[in-house]
Amino acid sequence: MLTYPAIDPVALHLGPLQVHWYGLMYLTGFAAVWWLGVRRARRPGAILTPEQVSDLVVYGAFGVVLGGRLGYILFYDLVAYLAEPLNIFKLWQGGMSFHGGLIGVLLAMALYARKLHVRFFELTDFLAPLVPIGLGAGRIGNFINGELWGKVSDVPWAMIFPGGGPLARHPSQLYQAALEGALLFIILWSYSAKPRPRMAVSGMFLLFYGLFRFMVEFARVPDAQLGYLAFGWVTMGQVLSLPMICAGLGLMWWAYRKPSGQ
Repeated sequence: MLTYPAIDPVALHLGPLQVHWYGLMYLTGFAAVWWLGVRRARRPGAILTPEQVSDLVVYGAFGVVLGGRLGYILFYDLVAYLAEPLNIFKLWQGGMSFHGGLIGVLLAMALYARKLHVRFFELTDFLAPLVPIGLGAGRIGNFINGELWGKVSDVPWAMIFPGGGPLARHPSQLYQAALEGALLFIILWSYSAKPRPRMAVSGMFLLFYGLFRFMVEFARVPDAQLGYLAFGWVTMGQVLSLPMICAGLGLMWWAYRKPSGQ
């Protein structure tokens, strides 16, 4: 068993202002998107200029924060937030949904693609390889917050989490950081290094994120207010990931089936 590194969720105290690690992880993610996006924008034939990448990050940030928060409220804990509406604004306490954030980003990209007069999937193909580093950073933020821990386990790397009871558990946040962050980045960055049919990179992102999230849910404890939705093992995360897997497969199939140029 490993010892959980009890890190203070507050990274900095600036007088009355508290800077939380959770927020810093989001900033790290946005900074990674910008830096990697500028690199991609300098490639021959890129659809964005380095200057336009900055606007892409702003659009994406609004989509992530608004969509992620609303998604968590609607998908995971609507009753609690209706009872305490002011908690909606306490982002430092966690409570963000990836699937809600994805919807928010897709809407934001639709608006930005319209502004630039580029095709929607050209823009999402550009963005998809930039996202996983931010996803991994967000899971590190969950780990520091001591939230979203896994099931009780006796694996050598299990940990006792604050609030998780006296038994050691899977550090499922680190599993997600490794799979949805590091490994997904390697897959997408390598795959997109060569020209691919439009929609293929977006499809690859949806497919592999959905698969990785579906798998990790077997080691992760579902949200207490929801529990398992069916059969004693189906979680909300798995239910929301299945459409991603199907959409990813569909986009990949269509990308390689359609005639060139369409």
